Amino acid sequence: MLQATDEEVSEITDYVEWRAPDLKVTFCQKIYSECVLSHRHDVWDVHTTKDRWWVITNPTNLYSQAMFPNMDLAMTFHIGLMLRVPRSEKTPISAGQIEPFAKAFEAAAAAHDALGQAHKVADYQTVGVRCREALLAFTAIAQVAIPWTSADEPPKKSDFKAWIDHICAASLAGETNKHRRQLFKTQADAAWTFVNWLTHTTTSNWHDAEAAVSATEAVISHCTNAATLHIRGVPNECPQCGDHRLTPLRAENPDDAEEVWERAFCTACEWMGNPVRITEQPVAIISRTERPAEDECVIPTVPLRKLTKPGEDE
Repeated sequence: MLQATDEEVSEITDYVEWRAPDLKVTFCQKIYSECVLSHRHDVWDVHTTKDRWWVITNPTNLYSQAMFPNMDLAMTFHIGLMLRVPRSEKTPISAGQIEPFAKAFEAAAAAHDALGQAHKVADYQTVGVRCREALLAFTAIAQVAIPWTSADEPPKKSDFKAWIDHICAASLAGETNKHRRQLFKTQADAAWTFVNWLTHTTTSNWHDAEAAVSATEAVISHCTNAATLHIRGVPNECPQCGDHRLTPLRAENPDDAEEVWERAFCTACEWMGNPVRITEQPVAIISRTERPAEDECVIPTVPLRKLTKPGEDE
């Protein structure tokens, strides 16, 4: 048996009862976990009022133990099924909570689409152009969200390498992030050099174009993650208990549904960070640290565990 939080048990229970409304979960236990191609899959043994099921995560699906009496068989089938899910069925970019970097991911998706139509050198050059545009789209967004603070003259907007240096230095500051900075900067510099070569060379092939797309997607994904965590004030670990299980909590302004705020939440000790405004367009970091005025209102949080009045300890 593996340790599981109450939230995890509740999530799996709700999932099974949602997928099979005629069933009632009587027992739910995490029994196995495996990492395949950088994706962690947890296996749950779930008993209901009628039968038993395997529930496997990331993405979550359930399998009858009558059809899959062996856990390894269910796991193998699940991983194979997930690998064959077509690209068109991937989660939409808008569902990824990556605001305001969605346009960079859309540009990377355009490069991937161009790769699917590439058959000759001119097409591979087009893929290189699309990759270059995607990388510049990322730095164009990041340089607004993480503005230049040095007294020196800021780099030109199109100076990709200089802005990557600044973004990595700001997002991954400190000695503990030294090797992370080095990895991301080296990866970004190499990708930029490669896609520019692909844009102009006449000796490329399809595999070069594929490598350019993969490198571009990796740079945008890794750097977006670092920048987003920095912008939203998410620490590497909970400052209260040291746990790494931090998750984002979102809430809307009750007076303006389009005003969304997010803060980090520790599932182990329920520590919460300062709320940060989430915007579709890049803006400099906006955080909310002051207390609301004293009145009779309450502050709901998700998941809802209690109602906290302004001025009370959270």
